[in-house]
Amino acid sequence: MKILITGASSGIGAELARHYDQENNHLILLARDKERLKNLQNTLTCKSEIIAVDITDFAILQEKIKEIGSVDMVILNAGISIGHSLEVTPFDDFKRLYDTNLLSNHAILEPLLPKFKEQKSGTIVFISSLASLISMPSSVAYSSSKRALNAYAEGIAYKYKPHGIDVITILPGFIDTPLTQKNSFSMPFLMTLEEGTKKIVKAIEKKKRVYAFPLRFYILIKLLATLPYFLRQSVVDSLYK
Repeated sequence: MKILITGASSGIGAELARHYDQENNHLILLARDKERLKNLQNTLTCKSEIIAVDITDFAILQEKIKEIGSVDMVILNAGISIGHSLEVTPFDDFKRLYDTNLLSNHAILEPLLPKFKEQKSGTIVFISSLASLISMPSSVAYSSSKRALNAYAEGIAYKYKPHGIDVITILPGFIDTPLTQKNSFSMPFLMTLEEGTKKIVKAIEKKKRVYAFPLRFYILIKLLATLPYFLRQSVVDSLYK
């Protein structure tokens, strides 16, 4: 199986690469940090190649994707956070986050989707976040980018299901990665990288259309989201006192 993984140099992306390091797989590892990609590649036994590119340089990114040709599965894992703050997010930071978390996915899929359609098969995995389900005051940019990603993934799923293409959206909670290690607050239900990745892999194997975890955290967020607005506002206010 030919698998493209973005954001593959560390965290979930690197751990997924290690999981799919199997004899009959061909891994294409994409990230900005060439040195980290090489170090990861040196630990793998299966056929692999690396693509070192800034995922927000869309013109070069698309050139690289076109060179790949067709794949069997793409795991769109690349994502960034600009931290948590109640201050207004500077526009440049906001744009960089949206370019990475949302627009890069379409830049990659634009050349890949016709290939999937032609071969009448393929799997597209979007790594979103439980943070997409409710937008907290300190993470407006991140949460909204991931919610937009959910909407994009939903439309792609409807559009390409008749062509034999599976679309899977993963909504993890807090997983111990370089991304979350920057957080200065207590993270509820924090999972190890290995535990979180195993859950992602299992959801992919089962072709879950949408998979949110951990379950307890997901239920709490859904309960909060269903409260009347004034009650939700009171709960959110209490969290930021």
